[in-house]
Amino acid sequence: MIRVEIEKIMYYPPSKGYAVILKEAKSNRQLPIIVGVFEAQAIALALEKIKMPRPMIHDLFADVMVKLDVSIREIIVSDLVGGTFYAKIIIQRRNDGKIIEIDSRPSDGMALALRMGAPIYVAEKVMREAGQISHDKLRKSEEIEDEIPEVKKLNHLFELKFNLQKAIDEENYELAAKLRDQIGALEGGSNIN
Repeated sequence: MIRVEIEKIMYYPPSKGYAVILKEAKSNRQLPIIVGVFEAQAIALALEKIKMPRPMIHDLFADVMVKLDVSIREIIVSDLVGGTFYAKIIIQRRNDGKIIEIDSRPSDGMALALRMGAPIYVAEKVMREAGQISHDKLRKSEEIEDEIPEVKKLNHLFELKFNLQKAIDEENYELAAKLRDQIGALEGGSNIN
């Protein structure tokens, strides 16, 4: 298992959702997981430690777990099937130490982990299949030569789409048109969508 932390949440235009970037603690690998608007909000509220006037569902669930004397040992992004990520919440009863595994969406697992101070892990097979190399570290290292061309292309495409949305948000339509053309050329030359 690979220990990760939530590095950032950013808007992902193709799905009209958000990408939660999970960064490997001791490496420059990262795993983007696309989540919906409400899921991103639940994670962002926990990241920023914002308390809502009334508890949201993740707050409620965390409170129930505390009252039942159950703790979250860890969250594991355990599988990737057909483009869908799967996760497990590993909980432990304090009275007898029994470990219980619960299936979860990664977004719900992350929202709970943040609220309860639990670590987040990614299975090695998932990181190998869907992970990316962090651009910040790549530009500062010589690992760019070792990067697989398709992964490099995916990273570049993801960055272009992010910059496109930023240009649109800033109403810089001339730059947006150029970025759109670059994305079209990149997507037209491969099977990446």
